Amino acid sequence: MKPSLQVGLTFEFQFPVPEERTVPYLLPESPEFQLMPQVLASGYMVGLIEWACIKAINPHLDWPREQTVGIDFQLNHSAATPPGMTVTVKGRLENMEGRKLTFYILATDEVDQISEGFHHRFVIDAAKFNAKVAAKQAKLKS
Repeated sequence: MKPSLQVGLTFEFQFPVPEERTVPYLLPESPEFQLMPQVLASGYMVGLIEWACIKAINPHLDWPREQTVGIDFQLNHSAATPPGMTVTVKGRLENMEGRKLTFYILATDEVDQISEGFHHRFVIDAAKFNAKVAAKQAKLKS
């Protein structure tokens, strides 16, 4: 992590919601999801929040050697967003405990607040992380 990564960092990220980010597209093999409304899926919303945080902090990391992974999500999904609307994610780095980062998140569309809460990320060394994943996969094969 670079010294520029500091508590108080704020960011804003916008994403126009396409049809393929709605609930029926989340798990196409799920017949239950196929019958649900075409609104931004909670799973995609969480991914969008992760993306916003990643884009905000990558300039403050030794990217791509250092990366971050999501480790905790304390977020609500309080309003539906249909395709064609734009989601705006605003965030603030609230706390740093070593390599653990805590973000306050507020997400809105053009009409409603759609999410609020906290998201935690952890700074990793990508090579070490990938080696651990490969070792885990090797255990399955043996």
